[in-house]
Amino acid sequence: MARSFLRPKTVLDAREAVANEKSTITELRKVEDAAVADVAQKQIENGLRSVTDGEFRRAYFHLDFLQHLSGIEIKGQTGLIRPHGFSPPVLAVTGKLGHPKPIQVDDFKFLEEQIKKHGGGATTKVCIPSPTMVHFRGGRASIDIEAYPDLDEFFEDLARVYQEELDSLYQAGCRFVQLDDTNLAYLCDPDMRKQAEDRNEDLSTLPRKYAELINKAICKRPSDMKIGIHLCRGNYRSKWFASGGYEPVAEVLFKELNVDAYFLEYDDARSGDFKPLRHLPEHKVVVLGLMSSKKAGLDEKEEIVQRLKQASEITPKGLEQLALSHQCGFSSTVEGNELSEEEQWAKVRLEVEIAKEMWGADLSK
Repeated sequence: MARSFLRPKTVLDAREAVANEKSTITELRKVEDAAVADVAQKQIENGLRSVTDGEFRRAYFHLDFLQHLSGIEIKGQTGLIRPHGFSPPVLAVTGKLGHPKPIQVDDFKFLEEQIKKHGGGATTKVCIPSPTMVHFRGGRASIDIEAYPDLDEFFEDLARVYQEELDSLYQAGCRFVQLDDTNLAYLCDPDMRKQAEDRNEDLSTLPRKYAELINKAICKRPSDMKIGIHLCRGNYRSKWFASGGYEPVAEVLFKELNVDAYFLEYDDARSGDFKPLRHLPEHKVVVLGLMSSKKAGLDEKEEIVQRLKQASEITPKGLEQLALSHQCGFSSTVEGNELSEEEQWAKVRLEVEIAKEMWGADLSK
């Protein structure tokens, strides 16, 4: 699940230079290319078999992708999100949604080349924000009523632009896409649920509406393109934003969402117990985010092993349906979590070590 890694200083400096109009996007791209090549090599050398570009080309895990869709603008901020007072920018739908050109294809092709240079064999994983990210925080108020007087049409267009992006990725050779979704996890949090109700959302139907949206977005993918979904409760500078077990959304999540794999946070008590895993169908996999990307210190190996065994007692086919990961990436925003690069890679190596011991092979994700 460690889709993002701490940004090297070269990238941070190059991004700042562009912001201060002392450099160009072209020069930034060259710096990013070098950093992506390096992080791909490090992932393989440290034992990972599912490799990303570290999200080195993004400031936010979602905004840098979604702003390339026509009809979407970044406007203002959400207001303070408890408990840490972080106030992220928000999206506004200002016109009809469109997909003028592929967003991730060039980045995918570059990463694929780097993996081949270092021996191949690893899966190139593309991470994009879930389509729910366009709706949840702003709701009806963030969607232009002249462009979309009927929200059903909005959801249809949103699914369509995702279909087009996934098709472009498939044609380029991509076979594994991870959708990063905070909103189904936020719907497990009592305070977040109250905020949604205050925006006049119907919480009895919203999880199912989101499942229908995601299903429509991925429904045209060929059978050999696998889709995973990562549920996140917030990951900003080692801080979190939501709590609550998966029970409020579990049946919809596991029984109605047509994805192949789930990447679920389980690094502390905020995520609840493993009971919701009883709804997992036999043909799907859960990657348990038992390890923490937020803390500098290594996780307790024996505790992680014990929790894997506990979860395996609930899933229909035991360990066969499980894999291991950290609960989220190390840098969901450009600032990164509060640990060093050396500590980051030590955590990755421990993850791989545990995976090898539990499954007899490197199945860490």
